[in-house]
Amino acid sequence: MTLAEMVHELTATFPKDETYRLDMQMRRAALSVPSNLAEGAGRNGPKELLRFVGFASGSLAELETQLELAVRLEHVRPDSDAVGQVSRVGRLLVSLRTALRNREP
Repeated sequence: MTLAEMVHELTATFPKDETYRLDMQMRRAALSVPSNLAEGAGRNGPKELLRFVGFASGSLAELETQLELAVRLEHVRPDSDAVGQVSRVGRLLVSLRTALRNREP
C-alpha cells in the first residue's frame, strides 16, 4: 500500500502531457500489487495465494520498467524513495513466495 501511495503522489508531479499515459499506467501497476495480494489472501488457501503473489510480482515488474522509463525521461530522480520501495517490495514478495512454497505438502 505504501508503494501505491508513493507512486500516486509521484505521478501527480508528472508533466501534463503525461496525463493518462505513463502516469496512469504506473498508478494501475502500483495498485495491482496490493490488490492481487488481497485477492489471493481472500481465496481458498496458500496455493491460491501463491498464484496471486505471482500476479503481484508481474505487476511489480511492470511498475519497475515504467519507473525506469520515468527516470530516463527525467520525470523521477534515480534516488527517489519510490525506486527504493520497488526493490523492497520485490524482496518481500520473494520472501512470501518462498515461505508459501515451503508450506506446501
